[in-house]
Amino acid sequence: MQKWEITFVDDHGVQSIERFDCEHQPDMEKAAQLIRAKLLPVPAELDLNDLEGRTNDPTLKSLKDQNSIQILSISPIP
Repeated sequence: MQKWEITFVDDHGVQSIERFDCEHQPDMEKAAQLIRAKLLPVPAELDLNDLEGRTNDPTLKSLKDQNSIQILSISPIP
């Protein structure tokens, strides 16, 4: 399985990197789901049905709007 680095800015404005195993490069929504599960395990269990279907990339939007976490990049680890 390929390893990926997701670079993001957390709610304190600090740039951080988390590493994940995924078969294919995660898109921004999948990256947001991985980051949310790692950093915010309780909210990760909540249903986003207020946003799902009405908004593209609901997890990505929720992370940015509610938690001030913004994903900057997704890159493979050699």
